[in-house]
Amino acid sequence: MDELVLARHGESETSARAIVGGDEPLTERGRQQARALGAKLSSFPLEVCLTSAALRARETAELALQARDVPVEVVPELGDIRFGAFDGSPLAEYRHWVAAHPPTAAPPGGESRVETLRRFAHAFRSILARPEECVLVVAHGLTIRAALDRQPRPVVAGAHYAHAERLTRATFEQAVRRLERWCESPAW
Repeated sequence: MDELVLARHGESETSARAIVGGDEPLTERGRQQARALGAKLSSFPLEVCLTSAALRARETAELALQARDVPVEVVPELGDIRFGAFDGSPLAEYRHWVAAHPPTAAPPGGESRVETLRRFAHAFRSILARPEECVLVVAHGLTIRAALDRQPRPVVAGAHYAHAERLTRATFEQAVRRLERWCESPAW
């Protein structure tokens, strides 16, 4: 991989209601966002698109690439954090819980931030090892922020829906190393 485009999925039914978890489809607005993403990427020479297994990510990729012959592969490790007991709850409740707990804590039945970011770092390493030169990743706000932020934060501002961020291999490698170091000694 030489160049990477990171994009968050379009607005989904659950995200429109500020609910965490779930696997609902895109809203009409989300479908428009996905098509607009495709238009923005029309001149970028994509060779493969990697998505999480979530319907909202796969649907975004499908709509963004509908006029192109680009293979789409699911990479489960790119999936959103497992919210556990908060699944289906308001985003504000989950954010409040995260802000009050260390990054090693997990909600009942869920995944800690450290576990999630280690999973992302592993997925990112597999992306760096890909033979394709130009890769598109359609995933989730936390997945995108993990690659873009200088340091993980308890309350992630999130990435804009269907917004594309281009990274060179060197920039992405640096981000992965930074993420891996944080996971060795996590702190807010």
